[in-house]
Amino acid sequence: MSNFVFVIDTKKQPLNPVHPGQARLLLKQRKASVFRRYPFTIILKDVHPKYLTHIHRNDGYHYAF
Repeated sequence: MSNFVFVIDTKKQPLNPVHPGQARLLLKQRKASVFRRYPFTIILKDVHPKYLTHIHRNDGYHYAF
C-alpha cells in the first residue's frame, strides 16, 4: 500500500486509505491534518459522509454508512 495514505477519523478509528492526491486536497482545504509522518497518516477534523465509506475492523467485516 505504498501509493495510499492512511486515514483516521476524529475518534482515531481507521478508515479506508485514500489516494495521495485526495489526501493532499483534504490537507489543503484544512479538512484534515497530519497525524503521523511514517507511515503517513492523516486525521479528519470533521466527520463527513463522503469520506466515511467503510470502517476497517480487525474482525474482517466492513460496515457501510
